[in-house]
Amino acid sequence: MLRETPQDEEYALSIHSIQELLQIIRRRIWVITLTAVLFAGAAVGYSLLQAPVYEASIKILVGGQQRDGNVAANLGSDIMGLQQLTLTMAEAVDTRPVAEAVTQELNLQESPEDLLEDLSAEQVGNTQFIDVTYWDTSPGQAKRIVNTVGDKFSEQNLDVGPSANDITARVWERAATPQAPVSPKPLRNGLLALVVGGMLGVGLAFLLQHLDSSWRSPEEAQQISEVRTLGVIPSYKASKVKKGD
Repeated sequence: MLRETPQDEEYALSIHSIQELLQIIRRRIWVITLTAVLFAGAAVGYSLLQAPVYEASIKILVGGQQRDGNVAANLGSDIMGLQQLTLTMAEAVDTRPVAEAVTQELNLQESPEDLLEDLSAEQVGNTQFIDVTYWDTSPGQAKRIVNTVGDKFSEQNLDVGPSANDITARVWERAATPQAPVSPKPLRNGLLALVVGGMLGVGLAFLLQHLDSSWRSPEEAQQISEVRTLGVIPSYKASKVKKGD
């Protein structure tokens, strides 16, 4: 006769536990489905109510030049030095002096602080390029503002190098009018909410199962009470008797 090893008992218990979990999920599948659908619907509805936001970007190239117009012998050839300066220049784009110049040039109603909230500038990798991005609910306004940011930044006094050299910054690539909004994205938000809602629904299903003290099968009653089941009373529905029969 073969004896069950502890490993066999652990395997049987794990299989039994998995079966119980699957039974709970099947029993509460309506809770999981309802929670996931509600979350997805709320996310899609909220996304559709938001105003579309458009993104326009330009690229600024940072370089070095002698004040007499010749390429600097030391700074122009020192690519590493220019790349390090580009990081500093990127920080200078997203500052109040540039924002004030743009609001005055375009006669904007918003304050420089509001403009800076929708403006972003960062160095492109380890290059001498700066990627400047602006977000607005109007595609034409986004293009106009970010192009003006590049123009006004290029006009700034950028004497941050050696005394014999100037740092130049010019708009290498101007912005085009964005054709599609970057946000909101109802489909993406709906799918993410569906996944999150499904996970929360599973947790809610197990919580309801934990709070439910009723017994649904003779096996479950025997397991909880640790008493052998002697008999089961079947449930039935009595048929309605019509009057006059």
